[in-house]
Amino acid sequence: MPTVPTDHLTFFNGKRVLITGGLGFIGSNIAHRLLGLGAEVLIVDSLIPEYGGNVFNVTGLEDQVRINIADIRDEHGLRYLVQGQDIIFNLAGQVSHTDSMIDPYTDLEINARSQLSLLEACRHGNPATKVVFASTRQIYGRPEYLPVDERHPLQPADVNGINKLAGEWYHMVYHDVYGLRTVSLRLTNTYGPRMRIRDARQTFIGWWFRQLLEGRELQIFGDGLQVRDFNYIDDVVEALLMVAAHDVADGQIYNLGGDEPINLINLARLMIEVNGGGSFALTPFPADRKRIDIGDFYGDYRKIRSKLGWRPLVGLRDGLTRTMDYFRDHLEHYV
Repeated sequence: MPTVPTDHLTFFNGKRVLITGGLGFIGSNIAHRLLGLGAEVLIVDSLIPEYGGNVFNVTGLEDQVRINIADIRDEHGLRYLVQGQDIIFNLAGQVSHTDSMIDPYTDLEINARSQLSLLEACRHGNPATKVVFASTRQIYGRPEYLPVDERHPLQPADVNGINKLAGEWYHMVYHDVYGLRTVSLRLTNTYGPRMRIRDARQTFIGWWFRQLLEGRELQIFGDGLQVRDFNYIDDVVEALLMVAAHDVADGQIYNLGGDEPINLINLARLMIEVNGGGSFALTPFPADRKRIDIGDFYGDYRKIRSKLGWRPLVGLRDGLTRTMDYFRDHLEHYV
């Protein structure tokens, strides 16, 4: 395995960085990390309640970052905001799979059309910038084999997956045709401090954290034997920084993935143990969720490991403990 690159830790010193969706889970964690590396950070977020932005996520950073409350669907605003930015972490999106089936047009606007607007803004107003796009494992749909690598067929199981795939491919086309420096990371289940736990819109594991901390019983859909992999937020942030800093990543698509795939019953047991108490029960799948469930999934991240040296460093138990401790201390700001 190649030596893990370290120059990405100095690369960001003095760089101007824009984070779309920067008050959300992943974006705010990137902002904290970038400020520690000496970057100048501009956060753009719509703060639409359903989409996960939370001002508390940047508590302590108010005097160090610029925050622009704007919607990425505003093409004219985007053309102004991208100017002069060295790196753009493009994280804004609609992440709820069930919401995408209820309101597919809004999902289309945010996850597809708005991505095109951002790329057009860069092409015309800042063609030298680098754009890192947060894609998703959801675009693979129901796996034909495991672990899922980047060559796996793309067959999204819901509207959200289709629109995220379109957003990703816009980034690749703009690299291939116009020479924009773009890269896409296909994220798996990401968890950690500052994630949305108010409901299950962002991810079920966030909802489980809240239920456990409030003394409620976890509800597991189906037989609970569905297998998933997980990445702790610090590992995901490092991957995003690596691909942003290294030219070899330009025009590439990389999977992330975890080393400890686990079924949902065992995940629930581990979270209950970490919490120091709790319970779970199996419940039939709601019809709307069953139709778009992808079954077992865990990703193959060998490509990013071989090219950039990335691998997850935070084990599942450690990550769950850190996350539980964070929300135990700050629960009132997230519910």
